[in-house]
Amino acid sequence: MTRNGNSLFVRCRGTVAGLALMLPLAMVAPPAAAADITTSPPASFKKVSSLVKLPDFVPGLGTLYVDPASLPVGPFLGYSREGKLINITYMVPLKDIEAHKNFETLGEAAAGIKLNHTDIQYNPGHPGVEEPHYHVVQWLISPADAKAQTK
Repeated sequence: MTRNGNSLFVRCRGTVAGLALMLPLAMVAPPAAAADITTSPPASFKKVSSLVKLPDFVPGLGTLYVDPASLPVGPFLGYSREGKLINITYMVPLKDIEAHKNFETLGEAAAGIKLNHTDIQYNPGHPGVEEPHYHVVQWLISPADAKAQTK
């Protein structure tokens, strides 16, 4: 990889890490309805599989719901097979990171909800978000439970 390519990688990696560290700061003042999403998505959210060609249950994430008006970033609400909220995912386009775009309100959906950990995963694109992007996944359950519940 060229020196310029390495520099871009380092900048993007630093930006993504900073984004993940700032997400909990957006959760200080919980909205009144935050607890309601733990068992069912808000009315404006649609099952992702009804919007794009994806399975009802996405391995590694669960059954996903999103407000179409919030695409491509989301939040995407991930539910277990038992119907419990297990993660909140943001799909941040790489081009927005490279353009140094700000995302001040990411994390709002998780306000007032106890998070266990956050994962950041690169994705080259998939139905619904075709361009390269990062998944910033806020998990409400442990890594072991996430693996077991999203098979």
